[in-house]
Amino acid sequence: MRRRRYGLTALLAAAAVVLPGCASSGDGPAGTTAPVTPVTPRAGAVSVPGPAASARRTTAAPPTPATTPTPSPSPTKTIGPGEGSVTVLAPRGYAEYGGYDPQVNWVGPFERDTGCKVNLRYPPSPGEMDAMARRVTYDVISAPPEVAGRLIAERRAAPITTSLLPHYDDIPRWLRTQRTAVSGDEVYGVPYLWGSYVTLTAGTERGLDAASIFSRPGSMSLRDAPLSIADAALALRTTRPALGVRDPFELTPAQLDAAVALLAERRAERTYWTETVEPLQGLTSGAVSMTRTVPYQQDLLRRAGRPVRAVPQRETTGWVDSWMLAARPASPNCAYRWLDWIGSPDAQRQAATWTGFAPANAEACTGRAARVCDAYRMDDQAWVKKIHFAVRPTRDCGGEDTGCTDYADWTARWRELVPG
Repeated sequence: MRRRRYGLTALLAAAAVVLPGCASSGDGPAGTTAPVTPVTPRAGAVSVPGPAASARRTTAAPPTPATTPTPSPSPTKTIGPGEGSVTVLAPRGYAEYGGYDPQVNWVGPFERDTGCKVNLRYPPSPGEMDAMARRVTYDVISAPPEVAGRLIAERRAAPITTSLLPHYDDIPRWLRTQRTAVSGDEVYGVPYLWGSYVTLTAGTERGLDAASIFSRPGSMSLRDAPLSIADAALALRTTRPALGVRDPFELTPAQLDAAVALLAERRAERTYWTETVEPLQGLTSGAVSMTRTVPYQQDLLRRAGRPVRAVPQRETTGWVDSWMLAARPASPNCAYRWLDWIGSPDAQRQAATWTGFAPANAEACTGRAARVCDAYRMDDQAWVKKIHFAVRPTRDCGGEDTGCTDYADWTARWRELVPG
């Protein structure tokens, strides 16, 4: 979205404050961004259905709590010999190989343990993941919600045999059953990193709430992403209940109009960020008085001696990024090994510490990652239930109704609001 939240909170470059153990993601190895021509999997490879084989399974509506999928039954096959390499498409910082810091490397151990060389690809900027996923070849992708929804709908993702992934069961059910990870009774995503949003202020004014960022005079900062419209829609649930907003990511034309109008009211006083370090810089420099950002930044600023406070909120928006398998991966065996590796506590612990986003595997919440998990209130199930996790907006309202606006509508309205 995130990005938007793709920006890494691993670097605190605000007001010349740098915390120990914090750094930003560096570029990938030279020569890792060129497209790779698919090859036919070798004998012994895991059978992965292509678009035609999986067509029956991808048309079902996202599940209701009563029909959410469970992990696959006992495996009927095992992962075959590795093909020697796997192509990974992910935001920067989601698959670190030690290029920036030798101690930040969960790609290297995977290569040594599996014999699968990782070809890393990154989108050139946070907002270009969807476009890059359309034009390049990959075996696995770390997909944000707006991309995951399209991949499933267009049958560009293969159902995942979760019984081949020993670490899958370590992920809490509420994450495994997110609408961006499942469709009908099929699993399409292995949750990786997730988070929610908070409104932070460096001021002392009292009586604020999460809707204040849209109505209060003063400089405000929001994510530069179409799904930020959901934050305004969520505020309207309180300020204009007659609109009938139920899910902030499933909006009728009238509800979308109202949310965009709310965002436009104080357009001249609002700035938009793409990298998550930008809200930190804005708050510490005084350039903005309030910002919508991720909770871990409050902890970073507190430890840096720059007090900010979170505005009270009864509910919020959030996201889950999941790893998905291409519909026709060139290296399915190495891809499955990657899916399991990236779900392990060690890999997720490093990823959470590096990005400042919460790990899906709760066993990763040790060491420095414990601070991250605490910031997102990972153990507070009552709070987790109040997070509206992002999905790609669709005209069928997530398969439950008709008359909603879709992601193309949101994108067009957002570009009218925030040109460029």
